[in-house]
Amino acid sequence: MKKINLAVVGATGMVGRTFLKILEERQLPIENFYVMASSRSAGKTISFNGKDYVVEELTENSFDKPIDIALFSAGGSTSEKFAPIAAAHGCIVIDNSSQWRMDPEVPLVVPEVNPEDLSWHKNIIANPNCSTIQAMVPLKPLDEKYKIKRVVYSTYQAVSGAGLAGWADLENGLKGEEPKKFPHAIANNCLPHIDVFLENGYTKEEMKMIDETKKILHDDNMRVTATTVRVPVFNSHSESINLEFEKPFELDELIETLKNAPGIVLLNDSANNEYPLAASVTGRDEVFIGRVRRDESVDNGINLWVVADNIRKGAATNAVQIAEEIIKKMNA
Repeated sequence: MKKINLAVVGATGMVGRTFLKILEERQLPIENFYVMASSRSAGKTISFNGKDYVVEELTENSFDKPIDIALFSAGGSTSEKFAPIAAAHGCIVIDNSSQWRMDPEVPLVVPEVNPEDLSWHKNIIANPNCSTIQAMVPLKPLDEKYKIKRVVYSTYQAVSGAGLAGWADLENGLKGEEPKKFPHAIANNCLPHIDVFLENGYTKEEMKMIDETKKILHDDNMRVTATTVRVPVFNSHSESINLEFEKPFELDELIETLKNAPGIVLLNDSANNEYPLAASVTGRDEVFIGRVRRDESVDNGINLWVVADNIRKGAATNAVQIAEEIIKKMNA
């Protein structure tokens, strides 16, 4: 297998550090490895696969050396500036920010769902929003089988989705300190407010889920709505997803479809209080599904409870899985 030169941009952040952990776990065939970050973090030492690496400052010359793949998790403005520079040097960028997600020239990929979209990348590939990624894993097989007409998302999102500052707000808030990241205390609270409010009354996070769902499932006519809520949980997002299908379904068959789909673990034994919990899925890469039940208020409706580790599958693992798909193509 051909070994690759790989860079992690934003290596010192929460997702960047998880990139390193997952790259170690999954043992990608790496020849030369580079870690990059802003000038604030340059010079720090990071350990990876038993070796120490000095963090380089990300500059316009960082991609003058041969790099095959770069995993970016350094924010939208950094990606906007540096992803095209890397791409122009022949490096394939897998970007975790929202910068490129809705660009029609850039594929938005969940490997279990739409790996075929990798065939048309122009050296930039977007990693979807964390809350979208975990929803797509069950929605894809159900859409293929029953054709989704409408989606209603209600999310219960952990503070790690807001980075280290979000985590600190909950930690410090539990000690009675004032919030610094969120507009209100997150401790003992639920905030129906993730990202900024838009003119239509939705938040940016809600519109991300709506727009990304349509792009990934290739269906601009699908009706999608969302309410995204930040909850006082450190890690792993939970989602209540209500789906309305065009075709009728048998519940047992639908459950079997989910059970056999890639990347899903079904925990669906309500009689024994078995359903996915944020605390127990943290550290896992699968998407966990339970509370599967018919929506008796509409024809052909279903309710799902969907939980995943938002820093792993919702960000770092998904990006590394995309890298694995690219490496497969390189070695084909």
